[in-house]
Amino acid sequence: MAYHHLCSSPSSLLRDRHSLSVSPKPKSLRTNPPTSLNLVSLSKTSIKASSSHVSLEDLMSQETQIPRKLTNSQYPDGKTASKSYAWVNPRSPRASRLRQLTYDSRYSSLLKVAESLDSCNPNEKDVLAVLSSLGDDVSEQDAVVVLNNMSNPNTALLVLDHFRKILTKTSREVILYNVTLKVFRKSKDLDGAEKLFDEMIQRGVKPDNVTFSTLISCSRVCGLPSKAVEWFEKMPAYECDPDDVTYSAMIDAYGRAGNVDMAFTLYDRARTEKWRIDPVTFSTLIKIYGVSGNYDGCLNVYEEMKALGVKPNVVIYNTLLDAMGRAKRPWQAKSIYKEMLSNGFSPNWATYAALLRAYGRARYGEDALNVYKEMKDKGLELTVVLYNTLLAMCADVGFADEAAEIFEDMKNSGACKPDSWTFSSLITIYSCSGKVSEAEGILNMMLEAGFEPNIFVLTSLIQCYGKAQRTDDVVRMFNRVYELGITPDDRFCGCLLNVMTHTPREELGKVMDCIEKAKPELGRVVKLLIGEQNGEGNFKNEASELFNHISSDVKKPYCNCLIDLCVNLDLLERACDLLELGLSLEIYAGIQSRSPTQWSLNLKSLSLGAALTALHVWINDLTKVQESGEELPPLLGINTGHGKHKYSEKGLATVIESHLKELDAPFHEASDKAGWFLTTKVAAESWLESRRSPDLVVA
Repeated sequence: MAYHHLCSSPSSLLRDRHSLSVSPKPKSLRTNPPTSLNLVSLSKTSIKASSSHVSLEDLMSQETQIPRKLTNSQYPDGKTASKSYAWVNPRSPRASRLRQLTYDSRYSSLLKVAESLDSCNPNEKDVLAVLSSLGDDVSEQDAVVVLNNMSNPNTALLVLDHFRKILTKTSREVILYNVTLKVFRKSKDLDGAEKLFDEMIQRGVKPDNVTFSTLISCSRVCGLPSKAVEWFEKMPAYECDPDDVTYSAMIDAYGRAGNVDMAFTLYDRARTEKWRIDPVTFSTLIKIYGVSGNYDGCLNVYEEMKALGVKPNVVIYNTLLDAMGRAKRPWQAKSIYKEMLSNGFSPNWATYAALLRAYGRARYGEDALNVYKEMKDKGLELTVVLYNTLLAMCADVGFADEAAEIFEDMKNSGACKPDSWTFSSLITIYSCSGKVSEAEGILNMMLEAGFEPNIFVLTSLIQCYGKAQRTDDVVRMFNRVYELGITPDDRFCGCLLNVMTHTPREELGKVMDCIEKAKPELGRVVKLLIGEQNGEGNFKNEASELFNHISSDVKKPYCNCLIDLCVNLDLLERACDLLELGLSLEIYAGIQSRSPTQWSLNLKSLSLGAALTALHVWINDLTKVQESGEELPPLLGINTGHGKHKYSEKGLATVIESHLKELDAPFHEASDKAGWFLTTKVAAESWLESRRSPDLVVA
């Protein structure tokens, strides 16, 4: 029979071409246009089996036995017959009889049988009672239609067993098994599908491509990509060759199963051989690139998808937004979100969560708060992780009032409770603001909730007490670190070093004792710096040894703090030594830059003390240039950046501007370049000449 061939042929359009898609969209299987029931000569009826794509066309025409158009071979004289039709009134009894002769009425009754089988008890007696309505003359085509339209796997097995017994002539028994496997796929019952496959093999029924594609798609809808890979890799053992649809689906399966290399290999082949790839697979590819850190690869896949005419859906957009958040590219997240809205998609919870993470990680404070407010307006609940993301962002950008509001909302939500990270972020916010009582209040709440303070919390509290110049509390909190069995890390020691820059001179020894206990090599450098140990020539060596043995992410903070301490103690020569050491070890880079038209001093990444030290070194360098007779460029500039410190009312620009006025330097803030102070060659030379007195030149 024709439909037997069509169901099993890998090249047929009527094969289950879309069964591997998580949400398949069946195509029409018609090969001839339908003719009206008003015509005596009716065309064969094309029936769409929506989820199986099994064609029943040819058999239906054989069953109906309706006269068709006559071809030349049907005339004895070989004359060509004209296309002659007789019109029949659709309301006449004759038209009703013609309808009954078609397979339409039979198909409708089979659908009702399938519905009854889904709802009946899963026992042989009840199933046979329903099947008895089909009569004795049941064809293989009838069996396929009934099974294909069922959704109850328990009764489907009994129905399959019954049809196998009564159908003495079946051209390909595998088709009955395939449509039954699809019932298990509808129910997301992979275990049942695998047991049915084992039964097939035991009965000597050879599986075909449709068998494996159904098992693979069942694994995917069940969220078991490793199982999909397992079934895919079994195909060669049964002499089944995957087609491009199967291969495309396996890009997704291999990616989700963690075999990234195989997923990329298949994707490269897909691009070469122009396979059809569904949106689910594109989403997986974007996710793979994102997790691996290849964020440009995410965008390339997205552009290739659009070039192939595959329209992005909400899942694609959310995956891209998540990837751009990981990449800390909030501007691209913004652009993708705008495109999503312009294409008519409404953001869901996952969209807002991805935007919050993207803006939070990149410290886009206002944008993150706008997303938060929109979620609240729409009644969307936040998770503890999202609340913590917002609070951590507030800690990074200094949004103390906003953090307090978010914390109250979190407590009142009833959906989630604050955890240790919640309390840690709040303590950091209040500590950096120097709000001792608020920080201590959050600490008490943390303890009442059953959370012990960790190294991050204790570091923040020490910083808080240090800003408030409560040195004894600093020492008390330092001792608590050891009481809790916590080992101080480089960041903790850096905090102690920062506390020294706020500590009165007479109490420096208390903090220095803590530093020496936590990190002896740092303690030696500090003692040499403030002159408690002799060894003028050893200072640079000890400092160099220290920087060579600490992690790279704390080298600049350490150097900044040490220079700040030198400036506070009027140890300008030591400050210059540390700046020179920082430049030689590449802790600082690009502080001075020169072009034919402008020489610049870039202070944006420096602390206040380090910036003032770099400014004085630069002024001395300009003085030496003038003394040597070398020409200055037409323009000189100092770049401080235009922001202020997140927990301070004064920015670097304000401090530098004030210091330039003290020096009577001819630098003025540029009207068109925020954070820049500029002067001309003529003004600079005149000012440098006035500073020729040795008393004004810093070593």
